[in-house]
Amino acid sequence: MSRKITAHMFSTLNGVSEHAERWQFDAFGPDEMQSMQQMTASTTDLVLGRTLWQEWSGFWPTYADDPFAQWVNPVRKHVLTSTLTGDLPWNSTIVSGDPAEYLEQLRTQPGGDIAVGGGIETTRRLVLAGLVDELSLTIHPVITGDGRRLFDDSVPTTRLQLRSSTQTPAGNIVATYSVRPETPDTPAA
Repeated sequence: MSRKITAHMFSTLNGVSEHAERWQFDAFGPDEMQSMQQMTASTTDLVLGRTLWQEWSGFWPTYADDPFAQWVNPVRKHVLTSTLTGDLPWNSTIVSGDPAEYLEQLRTQPGGDIAVGGGIETTRRLVLAGLVDELSLTIHPVITGDGRRLFDDSVPTTRLQLRSSTQTPAGNIVATYSVRPETPDTPAA
């Protein structure tokens, strides 16, 4: 049995996923939380890059009453890193080898779905490697001139298929896409 791998990211209307102003939190309410809970309900494993893991592991364990914390604290975490060593706290395992090989093996083990929580490099790398089945973007009604984009100019054309989309009262669009790499017989959009 193969487990589904879904990457979840926040984005501005013009594709910025990381910005110093933390724009995503001013338009994140109960509907966005409900959407996130639906996306993670069947997820038992979370893949994170080292930087995001370090941020989250220092923050979420102290917010045990938060609905997201109630999911993220007990879920099994797999940390892609070349610098961390030893045993990690917070139900976390180091992935220091080839992430593609590790995730293909993880996909065949018993458990629920697998989420990729980020950061940008981790998500981009796994999408481009063909390991992500679905990409879920919460697109916020914000335009910012600077910031890091999930998919920058280095990313080749990659065709996606819209599976679902919803608009929240805060004006966000939650769009979930099937990731399907472009092949010679894929018609142009």
